[in-house]
Amino acid sequence: MDIQWTQLPQLNALHVYGPTTQDTAGIVYDSRDVENQFAFFCIIGEETDGHFYINEAIENGATTIVASQKSIIEGFTSSYSHISFVLVGDSREALAYTAIEFNHHASDKLFKVGVTGTNGKTTVASYVRNLFNLLRIPCGMLGTNGIFTSKEILHIKKSTPTTPMSSDVQAIFSELLKRGDKAACMEVSSIALDQYRVGGFEFDVAIHTNISEEHMEYHKTFEHYKMCKLRLFTQAKASIVNLDDLGMSEDIIRVSNGSILTYSHNTDSYADLIWTNIHHYTGGMSFDLIYQGISHRISTPIYGEYNVGNLVSAIGAALLAEMAIDEILLALPKMEQVDGRFQVIHGPDNRKIILDYAHTPVALDAILHAVKKLPHKKLITLITGIGIRDFSKMPKMAKTAEGKADVLVVTVDHPGYNDPWKVVDAVLKGFTEPYLQQVLTAPSRHEGVIKALEASQPGDIVLLTSGCINGSQIVQGEYIPHSDVDIINDYFYNTKLSV
Repeated sequence: MDIQWTQLPQLNALHVYGPTTQDTAGIVYDSRDVENQFAFFCIIGEETDGHFYINEAIENGATTIVASQKSIIEGFTSSYSHISFVLVGDSREALAYTAIEFNHHASDKLFKVGVTGTNGKTTVASYVRNLFNLLRIPCGMLGTNGIFTSKEILHIKKSTPTTPMSSDVQAIFSELLKRGDKAACMEVSSIALDQYRVGGFEFDVAIHTNISEEHMEYHKTFEHYKMCKLRLFTQAKASIVNLDDLGMSEDIIRVSNGSILTYSHNTDSYADLIWTNIHHYTGGMSFDLIYQGISHRISTPIYGEYNVGNLVSAIGAALLAEMAIDEILLALPKMEQVDGRFQVIHGPDNRKIILDYAHTPVALDAILHAVKKLPHKKLITLITGIGIRDFSKMPKMAKTAEGKADVLVVTVDHPGYNDPWKVVDAVLKGFTEPYLQQVLTAPSRHEGVIKALEASQPGDIVLLTSGCINGSQIVQGEYIPHSDVDIINDYFYNTKLSV
């Protein structure tokens, strides 16, 4: 499409050197992805700076360079008079607005639900997608588990673990529309909000799950972390607020620009949606949902008491999408289990293997509390340190799990460029009384999963926490394919080991 760089709405170009209009075939932020007639955006990241790759972008066919460093781009203008060099104040913001224009405002044509919180984003986003599809609102999803249309997974390489870069977000929205979807639910991380990955458009609904300390390696302070999350609720038509979360609920109500729907498990909270009277059964849970003064008994095939709150927030999104409560109630017994979120795999001899990628102390405590309510002989739990995250959090994982399982396996997720044993040792420092349980260690998640399975006997529960990004482990900058489910199946059914 022809892009007039001096006329692009909200781009706020400070100056354009060379042609002000270019026939633009694509917009990218990685010089390796540049093709002929592409626009290349020089993004300044934590580890690199796109301005260093302008030469490579031009060699690969870029006809537009969008950058924020005036002195650098002025060094190119005399040699490449046919190329448009667009000077902007913030390349990330410019990318977001250009992506909206390039994708013909696809974001305006979908009902968009954004989910933020320290824990529960993936579960809530999955519940929203599942519920909307059951209610005949075709809904896609963008998040940690992948990119999905209403019907299938899209095999798109993700630019970031949780929330894609803005140009990818808009391209995915465009693809969902082409495939007939009417809605999209996405996980929105604090880092994504800080980096303008969801900039330039308004969400129809923003959902708040909870907040606790996370991503301090990026944010440095908890206040900055919270401030970034609050931005989501300033760009949403409606907000769904968890009143049980004292860390951020009042702040959201204060800054929200739209209508507010609240939810809580406390019957004295005066929330719009209240759940209570939870009971477990073999196929899931049942609970009472109070809405507009009427109590409804609900049975649904999900596990974990904290997931009732996650489901109620998804119910709130459906209500804000103008679905009737009676229709929603009919859909709830058909809800699906979320991969990697209290995902129960039935092994041989009455073993249960539970995958729940809890990767914060708060989430780990919640899943341990929930799992111990299930009938079992011994509980074997795998915990990890995440090498690409804040090392100060690692001992807290051991401290949280200590004394709450019969066997703890300590290993590493995503060692990155770190020595795996250094990560394991960081976790081990959190034990104050390690002899409260047997502690095993492993230098990779694959070996850790095997050790946890080997430690199990008939009637035991094996809980595998933390987990993968895009079905991979990040090692030395490479994404190495990994699947806990495949390891479990190979161990129990494709080996000669006696079980």
